[in-house]
Amino acid sequence: MTQTGRLYGGSLYTLAREENLSRDLLEEMGMVKELFDQNRAYVQILQEPSIPREERIRMLDEAFGGRIRTYLLNFLKLLCENGLLGEFSGCFAEFKKRFYKDKGILHAEAVSARPLTEEETLALTARLERVTGRPVILRRRTEAGLLGGMWVEIEGHRMEDTLRGRLTDVERMWTKWN
Repeated sequence: MTQTGRLYGGSLYTLAREENLSRDLLEEMGMVKELFDQNRAYVQILQEPSIPREERIRMLDEAFGGRIRTYLLNFLKLLCENGLLGEFSGCFAEFKKRFYKDKGILHAEAVSARPLTEEETLALTARLERVTGRPVILRRRTEAGLLGGMWVEIEGHRMEDTLRGRLTDVERMWTKWN
């Protein structure tokens, strides 16, 4: 994330928190980010300096007017006017980071050899919440290199229960013995 993303995203978060809109804006920013990710050509047009500023602002009004809060629409216009719309993703990341910190929400990542079922995901999330005493948002992914098991990373701490990890432990013990 760039300094610009931190500055602008943090400023929007401060405003949203003061206005008690942080949760609403977080959801709307997620929607906008998803739309921007799916329509990169649209974002490029909004950043094109040869298109008059008023036209680009009109495009934002047409796309988002009445669909998102005025604070967020004005934020998008500000980024557009300053040629910083490409920083929206970083702004969203900073906004989300501050929101989660204020709400005491932890991020965790579970990496497994096979996709976790919904039941397994719910059970793992519940266990992490019991252990930490805080709400957890769990991101899942699979890694072909794992032979079995999984590892979970939360707040910079990694807990591993993988077959590869066990084999590495056996190898270390074998090396010590020989």
